[in-house]
Amino acid sequence: MFRSRSGKAVARCLLIGALALLIPAVAGCEAGLNAPTLQFHPASSGAHAVVSKITINDVFVLGAPVGSTLPAGSSAGVFLSLFNGGTSGDALVSMAAPGYASSVSLTGGTVSLPANSPVNLMGPQPMVLLSGLTKPLAGGMDIPVTLNFEHAGSVRLMVPVQPQSFYYSTYSAAPAPATPTAPTATTTPAAKPGATPTP
Repeated sequence: MFRSRSGKAVARCLLIGALALLIPAVAGCEAGLNAPTLQFHPASSGAHAVVSKITINDVFVLGAPVGSTLPAGSSAGVFLSLFNGGTSGDALVSMAAPGYASSVSLTGGTVSLPANSPVNLMGPQPMVLLSGLTKPLAGGMDIPVTLNFEHAGSVRLMVPVQPQSFYYSTYSAAPAPATPTAPTATTTPAAKPGATPTP
């Protein structure tokens, strides 16, 4: 009787052990060499906040590549995701970066936030631009950014500047500010001696 029970117990343990080893092997078969689990995915390093049922995720400013800075007077892109978890719509009407940019523009105008919907402003082209930087920006800095919503009000975040390298190398840099062109003078050719003017 004792042998019968121990034999069943050993068989049960072997079966459980074999299944435990088989599950990861089967799960790994579909992954292949290009599996997402084999690729580098950085931890979310952007700023986060919630204001009146609007969740603000992964806010960051795209800086210059590692080892360089965005100079004062240039532009920088801001990337972020929004989710309106409320039952009524809202809108992101403006943004500001006091002390770091003379203006912040939403390139498509006011951003509509329908109820219970996500809105992704993650590019690849920046949809929010810091223009006229008042200070050089380098990767690793944090700068204050204020988001102003139509109904939810305002929220201020400390937003990291990510260098345009490694994972962030796929994001597009902000367009260079347009340089004003000086008006060109036009000259009228002088009349030749003896020429008669035409009416």
